[in-house]
Amino acid sequence: MTSPAAFRDQTNWSDGFYELAIEVASSEDDQLQAVLGALWSAADVHGCFGQTDREPDEQDSVPCTVGSLTEFGHLHGQVRLPTGQLVVCGCVAIRGGDEGGDWLDFYVPVGALANAGIAYWDGQPFFRSNVMDDWLAAIGTEAFKHAPFTLGVIGFEVSGCTDASTLAGKLPQTRDIGYLLPQGDALHYGAANT
Repeated sequence: MTSPAAFRDQTNWSDGFYELAIEVASSEDDQLQAVLGALWSAADVHGCFGQTDREPDEQDSVPCTVGSLTEFGHLHGQVRLPTGQLVVCGCVAIRGGDEGGDWLDFYVPVGALANAGIAYWDGQPFFRSNVMDDWLAAIGTEAFKHAPFTLGVIGFEVSGCTDASTLAGKLPQTRDIGYLLPQGDALHYGAANT
């Protein structure tokens, strides 16, 4: 049986990412670092590694830093789902440069979710799980307490699908993804409803 926590099993890293994508709204390394640290802690990620071709006990851990993200492209670890199963997870930064702020995506690959037996909505053109949505929303809410951000979106490969300026402080009435939208000092969760 395939373990959804095994790094070497490349099926765990397949089929795209189910993610919490956070618009950091700054291209400064210190702000990205603050969100990365808060996110890794809020998710209670086990380890921080630069490679997926070796198991965690076969490689040295790397610092959970913007420098490591730059060096390796992605950071990887293992996280316990609300179902109790340990699965592989990762994080990637999409740097905005002069054109805008950065995005930080925390994800569990769909292959690992499938290997863990996480149910998703049949008949949808993409993976969606209420269990994953609520869990990622809770992680984002906790991270926001320590490192505020301008927007979080939750779903299958959602990074950059909208931005805080487009939403102008208002949650869409019809939502095919989840939203974490700051309003003042509070973060509001608008769950997917279609």
